[in-house]
Amino acid sequence: PPPITMAFYRTTARMVKYAREPEDTTKSCKARGSDLRTHFKNMRETAGGIKNMNLQTAKKYLEDVLSMKRCIVFRRFCGGVGRTAQAKNEGSTNDQGRWPKKSAEFLLGLLKNAESNAEVKGLDVDALSVTHIQVNRAIQQRRRTYRAHGRINPYMSCPCHVELVLSEKVETVKKEADPRGPKVSSKQQARLRIKSGSSN
Repeated sequence: PPPITMAFYRTTARMVKYAREPEDTTKSCKARGSDLRTHFKNMRETAGGIKNMNLQTAKKYLEDVLSMKRCIVFRRFCGGVGRTAQAKNEGSTNDQGRWPKKSAEFLLGLLKNAESNAEVKGLDVDALSVTHIQVNRAIQQRRRTYRAHGRINPYMSCPCHVELVLSEKVETVKKEADPRGPKVSSKQQARLRIKSGSSN
């Protein structure tokens, strides 16, 4: 029998580029999901709901959405979206809101993934907040639906890509007041002299 030859293929890990890199990479962690089978429009509104939130607050909010205690406010993609009293509590101006279950579940999973990345890096999990979150349309997947008179129409899905960055809040140091007072240009000095009446 002929000798058996085995081929070994070396796979190279490809670095994925994020739309925005964190300012301080040592105090940040990232997570992303590609081609998620949930509607892009629902995911965009859900992601907008947790932007700039503290990590623990965002997780609690999404869990409340899943249990229908709080809603996701629909701001841009709000055509035909019903109104609910819960939307007022979230700061909505049009009272339109929904409870997108799949989007909330995917985002909750991404937040937990980013949290475990933060623990590996040795970051303070309680000080993390969602500084960047972005949702992009992915390539649509194709199915078909059957119509009257033997016709066929496309029945496309609208998946999405999501990326998020968690960063520790940087404590802002208050700038000391300049002992010389505010900077005044020569033009402003001339005006002040004219107002006070002491023209040289």
